[in-house]
Amino acid sequence: MTTALITHADSLKHITPDGHPEQVARLSAVNAALQGFDLLRVDAPLGLDEHILRAHPQRHIDHIRAAGIGALDADTHMSAGSLNAALRGVGANIAAVDMVMSGQVTNAFCAIRPPGHHAETAKPMGFCLFGNVVIAAKHALEAHGLSRVAIMDFDVHHGNGTQNLVWDDARIFFASTHQMPLYPGSGAADEIGAHGQIMNVPLPAESDGTVFRDKMTTQILPAIDAWKPELILISAGFDAHRDDPLANLNWVEDDFVWATQQLCTLAAKHCDGRLVSTLEGGYNLDALAASVAAHVSVLQEFSS
Repeated sequence: MTTALITHADSLKHITPDGHPEQVARLSAVNAALQGFDLLRVDAPLGLDEHILRAHPQRHIDHIRAAGIGALDADTHMSAGSLNAALRGVGANIAAVDMVMSGQVTNAFCAIRPPGHHAETAKPMGFCLFGNVVIAAKHALEAHGLSRVAIMDFDVHHGNGTQNLVWDDARIFFASTHQMPLYPGSGAADEIGAHGQIMNVPLPAESDGTVFRDKMTTQILPAIDAWKPELILISAGFDAHRDDPLANLNWVEDDFVWATQQLCTLAAKHCDGRLVSTLEGGYNLDALAASVAAHVSVLQEFSS
């Protein structure tokens, strides 16, 4: 067994304005950091409307297709290559779920952009067009017959889109650590979902990995363990790193290593190691590259 790396050159064709933090160089840095890794490298297919429709209505897809080149909002932009890049992100997640569910690989990392966890039901926002990780979760439930999936989001920004998309779905447990106050302003501890299946754990600015590890150990990891997921998905944002320019948490690579180890351990306990991780944020190129390399190294350890 091995770890799959699923990506596509189309992800480099989503062009944002000069100075935009969600830039092509992010994925170039990730690709360079993983160049020497022994991974099963897979070109992401294009995601299909039938996949996206499990999470978003047709009008959302139509809106993005019709947008052309320009700004969807102050943060979220479309270039000529953006639609295909976003569809590759969806397709990467679908392929990753299919591969881990078939036993072809133990786990997978989707190196894609644009990210997805801010995209709400019918609203692209926060650099995001489609809710990639939720689409993956819904695919696992509906195409593979699972009954319980867990999503862990350790991006420094709250995954408001993921929360919005899973709010009414009793089959999906969603946990998030994030800096608060910070964009997008959601993610209070009392936001628990229609079935009590959402756990938000806000973290104060300037807190470090010790605070994160304590909250994970005392709250989130026991909740995931009790959920007994048949698949674990990670929204892997690396912008809680102390060098990231968009936030004020003070994590280091070892904190991402520790979190990945804990989630892989739960995956080994409950779902034969089945885990899919998808790139979200991370905007200091050196910190992003080092953190992704550390994260994927752990995935490899647990897939051997």
